[in-house]
Amino acid sequence: MKPINKISSILTPLDRKNVDTDQIISKEFLKRIERTGFGKYLFYHWRFHPDGTPVEEFVLNNPRYNGSEILVAQENFGCGSSREHAPWAIQDYGFNVVIAPSYADIFYNNCVKNGILPIRLSNQQVDELIAKGTEKPFQLEVNLEEQTVTGEDGTRYEFTIDPYWKEMLLKGWDEIALTFQYDSHIQEYEEKRQQA
Repeated sequence: MKPINKISSILTPLDRKNVDTDQIISKEFLKRIERTGFGKYLFYHWRFHPDGTPVEEFVLNNPRYNGSEILVAQENFGCGSSREHAPWAIQDYGFNVVIAPSYADIFYNNCVKNGILPIRLSNQQVDELIAKGTEKPFQLEVNLEEQTVTGEDGTRYEFTIDPYWKEMLLKGWDEIALTFQYDSHIQEYEEKRQQA
């Protein structure tokens, strides 16, 4: 995983509550065995008509949000089934940060384990960001080290994150990479075990 510290990007406003993982990545796209390639199916049934043509009014089809790395959504984001493909699709599409008032616990954990920073802000703060991002392209800077979200207009919000997940994201570690930090201890243990 790549480390996350500062992310500067316009935000993409997804003004929807209770977005479940089947809406994030629909079940018919779960046949792939790789962890990549899911971005083109993100919110597929909201982005495209049954004939495959884009739904013009859906936010991801608006070219002014192209290249955005910050998705802002409403409460209970990532509810539903526990499919890990949901954060894979979000990240593969290009989002490295998701901001919402609340998340399903399994989805939240899947995000941080896969290198996405999920930020909890209040309903009012999220409403403000969505309104600003809907009115015009609105730039944010997310600073994980300082645990702040700062808008281009100077508005600044603070967020909390578990210190364990913060360190993992700052260093770009997943749980396997964390294990490798103890490689010398593991080797020492194995050598002692073989001598016994």
